[in-house]
Formats: sequence, C-alpha cells, structure tokens
Amino acid sequence: MIYVPTSDIIYFCLINTGSGIPFISALELRPWNKSLYPIDEGALYNGRRYNLGTSSDDNFLVRYKSDVYDRMWYSNRTLSNWIPTNNSLAIDMQGSNDSYKLPLEVLRNAVQPPSGYHALRFEDNTSDDVFKHYICFHFAEIEKLPQGKKREFIIDVNGGNYISEPIMLDHLKPLSICLNQIFKGHFSFSINATAGSDLPPILNAFELYYVTSPFYLLNATDSRDVTAIVDIKQTSRISRDDWQGDPCSPNKYSWSGLTCSSDDTPRIISLNLSSSQLTGEIPISLSNLTALLYLDLSYNKLTGNIPQFLAQLPNLKTLNLSGNKLDDSVPEALIQKSRDGSMILSLEKMSDLCLSGPCTKKEKKQKKELLVVTIVATSAVVLVLLLLFCALTIYRRKRQDMTTKSNFKLKSPQYNYSEVVRITNNFKTIIGEGGFGKVYLGILNDETQVAVKLLSPSSKQGYKEFRAEAQLLMIVHHRNLVSLIGYCDEGENKALMYEYMANGNLHQHLSVTNINVLNWNQRLQIAVDAAHGLEYLHNGCKPPIIHRDLKTSNILLNENMQAKIADFGLSRAFATENDSHVSTGLAGTLGYLDPESQASGKLNKKSDVYSFGIVLFELITGRRAIMRKHEESTHILDWVYPVIESGDIGSIVDSRLHGEFYTNSAWKAVEIAMSCTPSAAIQRPDMSQVLVELKECLALEMAHGSSQTIATEANEIYSMELQSDIAALVR
Repeated sequence: MIYVPTSDIIYFCLINTGSGIPFISALELRPWNKSLYPIDEGALYNGRRYNLGTSSDDNFLVRYKSDVYDRMWYSNRTLSNWIPTNNSLAIDMQGSNDSYKLPLEVLRNAVQPPSGYHALRFEDNTSDDVFKHYICFHFAEIEKLPQGKKREFIIDVNGGNYISEPIMLDHLKPLSICLNQIFKGHFSFSINATAGSDLPPILNAFELYYVTSPFYLLNATDSRDVTAIVDIKQTSRISRDDWQGDPCSPNKYSWSGLTCSSDDTPRIISLNLSSSQLTGEIPISLSNLTALLYLDLSYNKLTGNIPQFLAQLPNLKTLNLSGNKLDDSVPEALIQKSRDGSMILSLEKMSDLCLSGPCTKKEKKQKKELLVVTIVATSAVVLVLLLLFCALTIYRRKRQDMTTKSNFKLKSPQYNYSEVVRITNNFKTIIGEGGFGKVYLGILNDETQVAVKLLSPSSKQGYKEFRAEAQLLMIVHHRNLVSLIGYCDEGENKALMYEYMANGNLHQHLSVTNINVLNWNQRLQIAVDAAHGLEYLHNGCKPPIIHRDLKTSNILLNENMQAKIADFGLSRAFATENDSHVSTGLAGTLGYLDPESQASGKLNKKSDVYSFGIVLFELITGRRAIMRKHEESTHILDWVYPVIESGDIGSIVDSRLHGEFYTNSAWKAVEIAMSCTPSAAIQRPDMSQVLVELKECLALEMAHGSSQTIATEANEIYSMELQSDIAALVR
C-alpha cells in the first residue's frame, strides 16, 4: 500500500466488524518520496508490479536491497505473447535523474510485440466497474539502435491518449511515466509505434494500483486538538482503555467523553471529564481546544484558581466546575458571560468561591476561623466513633478466629472425601508434588479431567497457605490463571480440584532431558500468556495481588500449550488499592527472589516482575535459575550478563534451537528480561509495559516466519535486514 500521511502521526485502527476479533501480526513503514505517485486523496493498494522480459526462473521477486523503496517486482508468466529482450550493460541511473530508482534487475529486461505487430496491449479482466485504477510505465532503451533508426511510440489508456507528444528513449537511460489520472471501471492500455518509428515499442515494467482502501481512510483530527487532548491525558493521568489512536476518527469509535464535529477535519466540540478523579490545577492545555462548546470538569478534586482562559474560549457555551476544591474568586469575564446568558456556568458545592469579585482578607479570615471550629468539632466526633469501631472490630475478629479455624466455605462445588477417593480412583495416578503434598489425576462424572491437590498432614505449606490458595482462586478468574473446579474440607482431609493441564509445567519442558524441545515461537507465546496472567493479578484485581512464588514449575501448560499461572498459596493482596507494598515474611524460591525485597521484607508488584524476568531468561537460554555444577552454584544472571556483553545472540539463546529464531526477536526478548531484573525495584517496568513489549517481540517473530514461508515458495527473495542495536546497547 502507498499512503502519504498528512501529518507526522499515522493512526492505524483495527475495527471488529462482526466477523471475529481483528488482529495484526506486523506493520512496516518505508521511507518514501511523496512526489512519485501523486494522487489527490485516498491510497494506492494491492499494487501489481510487473517485471517484464524475464523467464519464470529469473528474478521471480525483486525487492530491497535492489529496490531502495522496498517495492516488490514480480515476473509475469501470463503475458507470454510479448517477446522478451535483455541487456547486461550498465543502466545510467545517475545521469537520468530518475527519482523512481527502479532496480537494475528490472530495467535490464524488456518486452516488445511479436514479430509483425506494432503494439503492446494489456487488459485487466479481473476488475469490476466500481474500481479505480492508477498506472505507471517504466522504460529503458537497452538496445543500441542502428545509425539513423529510431524507436517512437505513444500510450493509449482506455482508448484515450494522455501524453501530448510521442515518446523517444535515450540509450540506457530510464524513463518513468505515471499518468496523473484516475481510471474508473474496466482498464486497458496499448503502447503503439508511431508511423515514423523504425522499431516496435518496448516496455520494461509497469505498476497497476487500485485507488481505494480496504479500510476507512478518514481525515485525522485537527492537530492542535490532538496535541491538546494528549497533553491533558498525560498531565491529568487519565487512564481510559479507549483513549488511544485518533481522538475523533472513526467517529463511531471516538474517545469516551468526547464529541467531535463532522467537518472534513474533525474538531473536539465537547469534553466530559466529570468524576474522573482529576487532581491538581485545571490543565492549561484546555485553552487550545478552541472549538469546545461544552466542558464538564465536575466532581473531581481540582484545586487552585479558576483560570482566566476558560472565559476566552471563543465557542464555549456550557462550563460545569461543580464539586471541586477550587478557591479564590471566579473571573469577572465568566460571571459576565453567565449573567448575559452567553454561557451556562455551574459552580455548585464550592463554598470557598467568591462570586462577586475578589475575596477580601476579612472574608478569608472568617472562612478560616469557621473551618477551624468545624474541624475541631468534627475531629472529636470522629475520634469517639473510631474508638467504638475499633472495639467492635476486635470483638468480631476474636469471634471469627474461633470459628474460621475449624472450617471455611467456598462457592465452588464441595465434595466429600469419599467422592475425592472415587474421582482419583483411590489416588492411583500422581501427576505432581509440592510443599502441600501430592497432586493426583481425577475424572469427574462428566468425564472431565481434573487435578486434585491433596493436603498432606506433614505439609510444610500447611492449612493457612492451602486455604489462601482456595480463597484466591474463587475470586480470581482469567484465561491465564488456573481455574478452581471444586474442593473438599472434611476434618483432616482437605483437597482442591482445579483444571487439568495436560502438558505439565514449563520447568519440565525446559529440562535438558525433555526430547520435545520448545521452539522459539512457543517460548514467546508462553511468555506472553504468563505475562497476561501476572498483569491481571497486578492491575486487573482490586486490590492488586502479588504472586510471590512465580517460577517455571508454577507455569502450567494445557493441551494447546496455553500457559496458565498456578500455585497461589503464598500470594498476598494489598490491603487497599493505593498501597505500595506488603510487609510479610520471606517466601518464594531461591533464584527467583527479588534482592531488594529479601533485604527489606517488603514485597510489591516489582518483586513479581523480577521473578518473571528470571523465568524469561530461562525461556531464552534453556538454563535453570540456579545452575549447579559439582558443588558450585551459579545464578542465571551471573552467567547471562557476560554473554550478553559479548554481543553473540547465538551463545545466549538455547543451543537446542540450532539457530532457528529471528535475531531481532531474540534480542528484544533479552532486552525485556534485562529490564525486569535490575537489583533496584524502581528501575523495573510495570507488567503492563512488559506485556506490550512481549507482544511486539512475538509479532516480530511471526512476521519473520511469514516472510520466510514466502521466500521458500518463491525460491529467491530479497529481504530487508534490520540491524539490531541491542547488542551495542548492552556493551
């Protein structure tokens, strides 16, 4: 596709049209000379570039690096009635000043009509009447014409001549002609020798495009409005899922809270940020939304003065600032607009405002004195209520502790111990073992396979962790977290039943004894799956949950090799959504523990990020978190960082892959793992960012795999090698 953007930003939007969830594997952009294919509007797509005069065995596909613009030129077998001709002499690319810069492999070949004919004719029988066409012709005289002889021809398209004079070519100098014309419906052309020509016409290559688009090419929102709303989003820390891409286009999918005009260049005319938890002063970037008719900032926590620029917005008709903590006076210009009816101004529940000019010192002092009295009285009442509440809470907790120890109730189906014995066929098949006890294979009445985790009386983990896992699995549901099926709580017999994961755990698959080696694509997909699950625990649960024991043996794989995080016995939730850490005893597995948390005893989400980074390094290298040789132990970070500094990606990635991975994808995975494992937690990214980066990494690998398939089928392909700078970065 050829599309020249009208601004420095391109928004690419995938829309679900009812045929399934849309997805894209990769999006590649190329530098371009926008004067080459001039069209007034829209884009050129589904271009067919014909490299003429070659056999089917020669240059089947020519692209970058031969073509500096990475255009793909295909040999064409269907135009078999045209006679090929070629020349190995050098084409004068420098002297021609030809900005199209066709590859030499294309210009050295040409076609001419069969003997006795004086025209080259082409007809596109595949297009409907609704299509629009755009055509470019490329010529180079590759024959040395005899003295006194000339080759002269004209071009007709759809029966019309769009070139004022006949064409004559200079020897070995390319000439490109793109008709600045759109041709609708049926398309054909002919290249005819003139009456005075001694030789038939030739044609080296041509390009035929459709002028339309498989998706909506919509006008972008006014750049001033985009800059303003993006700045408001960043400075006010607005987090809304749909606040991405172009704010107004497509209109049906404009950002929530925005209404846009229907002009050729959309403008933001309404902005509703009511109850959006905004803090600080009113953003000054609002002054640049000059098309605003309606602005609602009500019921936030905005402070400071009401800015004068709100009265200077030329089109603003409604302004709602109710329910904020704004102080001082209302600008006189706003009051005047409210009085004369040119603006509807709402300032409810804002007692600190003076509505009739600037507040005097006396007024402010009276307000402060009243505020002090109110605070003292309120504080006394609150203190009494707080003491009563604490006493009641302690009493209830004591009663709760007496009853909780004996039993706990869950909403999942409850099974008695005899049913557990039957489901596991008297505990016949052991499929795992941990600190809690053994895990058995079970089969329910409907033939569903389950994993039954039985708490051992001698368990190191104990009833507390066992109960914690059960309660957490009841409230947390995600496709990348194991699901609780049922439970048993009968005296000393306690068991959890969760979905059976047919392919075991990741630790088993990475073991050197496993003959079925995970390929690079599978490893990246497992990393993305695990990142999804962990990101949900951190940012999808309110309050957030820390896993505390993420490792390869706690990442399970189902029959489709989909990864799911398991073993939540050590997991902890924050007390509130705004807490930054959990103070708890040291727990987890050696090799995966966050160094900073080990020292402080305070766990936060970044502790899990560190553990995930170790898992990612295990996926990349195929090595364990703690490598033991004889009596010595080496942490994976101590091994991998010196190898990274050498810049040899082949020495980093698991040797069992035999180099079958895309280098850029592998370096990006290494970069992500490195970003997760600094000693200082503040230097690690959030799991949301890790997930985004891993998706890009997987997309790189998938896109490379697709291009490799094309190369195999076409026998020869010129691929663009993008040089990775990650190795240089880590050096």
